[in-house]
Amino acid sequence: MTPVSEPEIRRACAVPTDPIQYSHRSGTRSAQPELPVDQLLAEIERIAALPLEDSVTLPAQAYTSHAFFDWEVENVFRKEWLCLAHVSQVPAIGDFLNVDILGESLLVIRDKSNVVRVLSRVCPHRGMDIMPPGFGYDGHSPAEVRDGVSGCGHTRLLLCPYHSWTFELDGRLKACAEMQEARGFNRDEWGLSTYRCEVWQGFVFVNLDGDAPHTVAEQYAGLGAHLDKWNLADMEVVFAREWDCPFNWKVLTENFMESYHHAGAHSQTLQPMMPARDTWTEREKSHYIRCHLPLKPALRDQIAACEARGERWDTFPPIPTVTGEDRYEWGLFLGYPSFKFLVTADCAIWYRTQPLGPDRLKLLTTMLVPKSTVKHPDFDAMLEKGSAQSVAFHLEDMEVCMAVQRGYYSSGYQRGRLSHLEMPIWLIQRYLAARARGTWPGLDREPAASQRPEKEGAAA
Repeated sequence: MTPVSEPEIRRACAVPTDPIQYSHRSGTRSAQPELPVDQLLAEIERIAALPLEDSVTLPAQAYTSHAFFDWEVENVFRKEWLCLAHVSQVPAIGDFLNVDILGESLLVIRDKSNVVRVLSRVCPHRGMDIMPPGFGYDGHSPAEVRDGVSGCGHTRLLLCPYHSWTFELDGRLKACAEMQEARGFNRDEWGLSTYRCEVWQGFVFVNLDGDAPHTVAEQYAGLGAHLDKWNLADMEVVFAREWDCPFNWKVLTENFMESYHHAGAHSQTLQPMMPARDTWTEREKSHYIRCHLPLKPALRDQIAACEARGERWDTFPPIPTVTGEDRYEWGLFLGYPSFKFLVTADCAIWYRTQPLGPDRLKLLTTMLVPKSTVKHPDFDAMLEKGSAQSVAFHLEDMEVCMAVQRGYYSSGYQRGRLSHLEMPIWLIQRYLAARARGTWPGLDREPAASQRPEKEGAAA
C-alpha cells in the first residue's frame, strides 16, 4: 500500500467545500441527534464506571457538540495546567513565542531577569493584539521573526502597533505618548496581564483561571521521578511541525495513547518494532497515564549485538542514563488533559494541542534531543532521518483521525467495544467523569489496576 504523502494530508486538512462528504464543516447538521450536556455527562459517568472488560466508546456527540466542547473548555482546559512551550524555544533574554489557545492570545517570553513568563498579548489601552499575525512584529516593532514555527522571535521591547504603547519584557508599561491629560492615569497600573505559569522538566505550563490546586511538580510528582533520567530540561527542540487538524482533541489524544492501532494504521512502521499485543498501561493515576511500548525480543537482541560491535542502532546517540527496561521500550505519557509526549532511548517527542472547536485543533509536533547530540558532527544527517521517521508515522495518524471524526457525524455510527489494549481510552473517560464530579481519578473511587506487575514503590 502506498503511504499518503504530507501534501495530500495537508490538502485534506483544509476546510473542504463538499457539503455531502464533509457535512459537519459545511453548515449541514449532523445525522446524530443532539444531546444536552447534562445527558452526555451522565452517560460518560455511566460508562466510566464499567469495568475495562465491559468498556465502550463515548457517544458521538462528545466529539461533535459545540455545547459539550464549551463545557470542556470551562471545566477541564481552563482549570488545568496546559503545556505551551519548552524552555529551549526561548533560550535567550528577549526570545518569545506566540500561542493562541482557547481564545487567549498568549506570549511566552524570557524577560531581562532570565525568568520565563506567560503574558497576555492584549494591549490594556484598546484591546489590540500587540503581535497580530502578519504585521505585529514585521517592520513596526523592535522584534525579529525567526524561521521555523510561526510566532517565534526575539525582541528588546514589546510594542503595540496601534498607538505605540511600549512594554518591558515582563509586561510592565514603559512608555505611552500623549496620556498626560488622562485624569488619574498611572502608568504602573497599565501593564500587560500576566498568567500563572510554571516550568517543570523544562516545559512551560499555564493555568488560565489561576486556581489550579496543585503545582505542576506536585501534580506530576510520580511522573517526574521517572523522567529525571532523561534530563528533559537540558534538551533542545530540534524539530517542530505545525498541523491544522479537522478533528476533536479527544480523537487525537485517544489515538496518541492507545497502541492497539499499531496493528492497523502503523502496520509497516511501528508494529514491526513494537507489536500492539505487547503494549500495556500502568495503574490509574490521578493526573496522568503512563503506558509501556516494549520493543519486540528479537529487536532487543539485534540492538544488543549492534552495540556490542561498537555500532549505533538508534537514530541519535543513546542517552547514557537511560538504562534497563527503559532502554528497550518507548514510554508513552498523557498528563491530563493534553500534555502528550513519549520518551525513547535517544530522544523525546512532545505534542502541543490547541483546541479550536469540537472538530478542529492546531497541533505542534516536536522532537527533543540532548544538547550533546546537537553538537555531534553527524547531527544534521541524524536529524534528517529522525524527522522523516517522525512525520511518516504522524501522517498515518492524521489519516485515521480525520476518518474517525467524519464517522462521528454519520447516521451509521455505532458505539463500539474497547479492547484491553485501549485501556488509556477508558482512563480518559474516567478522567472526564471525575472532572464532572469536581475531582480527579482515584481520589473518590478505587484506582484501576495495572495491566502488568509494577516495580515496588511506584509513585501514585
